[in-house]
Amino acid sequence: MKKIIIQLSLAVFAIGITNFFYAQDTKEILNWYNGKKPGMETEKAYKMLKKKQSTTVVVAVIDSGIDIEHEDLKGKIWVNKDEVAKNGIDDDKNGYVDDVYGWNFLGNSDGTNLNEANLEKTRLLRKYTEKYEKIDPETLSKDEKVEYDEFLIIKEDVTAELEMYNSVLAQLDMMPMMIKQIPIMVSAQIGKENYTQKDLDAWKPEDEQMQQLKRAAEAILSGELTMEVVDEQKAQVEQIVNFHLNVNFIDREVIGDNPDDFNDRAYGNPDVEGPDALHGTHVGGIIGSVRKNDLGGDGVAENVQLMSLRAVPNGDEFDKDIALAVRYAVDNGASVINMSFGKSYSPHQKEVYEAFKYADSKGVLLVHAAGNDAADVDVNPNFPSSMYSFQTAALAHFLTIGASTRFAKEELAAVFSNYGQTKVDVFAPGFEIYNTVPQSSYMKLQGTSMAAPMVAGVAAMLKSYFPTLTMSEIKDVMLKSSASYKGKKHMKPGTEDLVDFACLSVTGAVVNVKNAVKMCKAIEKSKASK
Repeated sequence: MKKIIIQLSLAVFAIGITNFFYAQDTKEILNWYNGKKPGMETEKAYKMLKKKQSTTVVVAVIDSGIDIEHEDLKGKIWVNKDEVAKNGIDDDKNGYVDDVYGWNFLGNSDGTNLNEANLEKTRLLRKYTEKYEKIDPETLSKDEKVEYDEFLIIKEDVTAELEMYNSVLAQLDMMPMMIKQIPIMVSAQIGKENYTQKDLDAWKPEDEQMQQLKRAAEAILSGELTMEVVDEQKAQVEQIVNFHLNVNFIDREVIGDNPDDFNDRAYGNPDVEGPDALHGTHVGGIIGSVRKNDLGGDGVAENVQLMSLRAVPNGDEFDKDIALAVRYAVDNGASVINMSFGKSYSPHQKEVYEAFKYADSKGVLLVHAAGNDAADVDVNPNFPSSMYSFQTAALAHFLTIGASTRFAKEELAAVFSNYGQTKVDVFAPGFEIYNTVPQSSYMKLQGTSMAAPMVAGVAAMLKSYFPTLTMSEIKDVMLKSSASYKGKKHMKPGTEDLVDFACLSVTGAVVNVKNAVKMCKAIEKSKASK
């Protein structure tokens, strides 16, 4: 699932929902991720490469789609030169008709696209309910009992979430009245009708209810809490209730294939943007939007082509689409594959792993977002995974990325970011990232979804300037040259506990392009002298 985190600190919304957009002066955050530490020092790296030529590198973006006509992505969209557009013929005989800019795995041949989708646990609940709802568990085999136990866990989980979100909807229905009443209630407390932020600062309520009232008043005064914000939140929660957690909504029907049959590949269409390309366009812009043109934020990689593979709906992705998208990317020349998505359940882990193994065998780097649940993925898996339970050896070309902030003191790890001392490799900027969204617009988004393309962009940039280095070598360079914060205390995501940053990832570090370029130069010089 493509989960974007946009900060809203408001007590009345202490319900685990943080997907809000709100205004902020972009000058403060524009391109911070390319700047000095805790940014990646990208600009310093490019200064070191002024006299060096680059070659074009293809990065596949498996996501919600990309606005390939965006003003800031001109010249950055991959084109399949062996395919003739809109002639209805599979010119290059790769099994995909008219795949000029990539492929949309979330559609059918009539051009209809899937957008809303279930969570994977909802799909499993639907499947298990049909199989086990009326079965006596005492009659089940050992393997069936394992599946039955999972059914009970998922059923309880989905039921609890539905109850919680329906409660949230009820609270949201009360918000219009609250927005009108809060200023009246605050005025009665402080004895002033047209109060200012200075007045609120002077008010020191002692009990929790009044403190919450103060925080709500501050949010209204600042414009952080408005009817528009409430309407946006309500639409998101309704989406969760009506689609993500609704077992009666069968999401795959529009496509018409069998999602459990990985040999059933005659589906999809060439519409690589799809109906909602916000997430994918932002990810693509982070990797490769045009640099130094005064439009939005600058991409990390200068000489890059973005291959759009639409496989991530508004809900959880299907394992089949991810596996086939990975294979498409490898077969069509991608050197790097960005995967800014994830989910809690994966029914076809072995098929996805086999696709990863195929990419690994071809030297293609897979970059995956760690996830936005402030969870330890060493304990709570986020799929796809760098190490499945059945794996006997780690993949040489796989990276999992946590999200870092622009605050180097104690808050370096983003509050939402997943972490893991063995399964998260390194952190990269993923907080307050301003870049491309559809219709040649720009927006600030945040999440590990934004951190992964930072690393994908760095990998592409290094490969373009140091083509003799393998992607395995480039992966090792990025890890070894990252800026270490080991021994420094930072807040563990989701808590206020201060921990050694080293315990949040394998490296305890943030990717640094300047250091990586230095190391690549040294490796290149060493190779040339042999």
